[in-house]
Amino acid sequence: LGLLVETPNLLERINQGGIVGYVIITLGTFGVLLSLFLMITLGIAGIKVNRQLKSETPDSGNALGRVLQVYESNKQVDTETLELKLGEAILMETPKIQRGILIIKVISVVAPLMGLLGTVTGMIDVFQQLTHFANPENSELARGISEALVTTKFGLITAIPALIIHALLSRRLQGLVAKMETFASRLVNLAANGNADKTPDEANAPAKEDSPS
Repeated sequence: LGLLVETPNLLERINQGGIVGYVIITLGTFGVLLSLFLMITLGIAGIKVNRQLKSETPDSGNALGRVLQVYESNKQVDTETLELKLGEAILMETPKIQRGILIIKVISVVAPLMGLLGTVTGMIDVFQQLTHFANPENSELARGISEALVTTKFGLITAIPALIIHALLSRRLQGLVAKMETFASRLVNLAANGNADKTPDEANAPAKEDSPS
């Protein structure tokens, strides 16, 4: 019962982490909020791209619509130039979609390193106790080591979800970019086949048979 009473609660654990612990918790909170924002942003971007795939009118409010506008403005150029123009348009749209994802990856790398920094700092304090006191109590040393490991725990708790979220966001981003690249390839094929005035859906539609007279 005495050990149970002495077990620190959540607030006490956070206080044991010191300044490094507070920094890690701040990074984790920021990462969670940024992840929610990026999930919503990529979800909206995916909906707009899917809507544009079903529409013949380019919409400047989504990435695929702006790529389609580049195609509409360069219908008369040769196929190689058109392919370069569309590739450049996709490269310009990609950073707009993936902004913020790199920050999640940075948090997943920095958080455990900061946890290790807090652990090293705490262990230095423990060894200082050994230096200043001839016979320090084992309970005091154990408490110091426990407090030193708290920051490592916080760092891992922050880094593991950040890695998973980064992987999910990167996969969704790759899906959007793949859709734009596939659509751009179909546009280039239309231009190469002399169907520049048709949309990919119109060009792939089966020809209507003449009705018998």
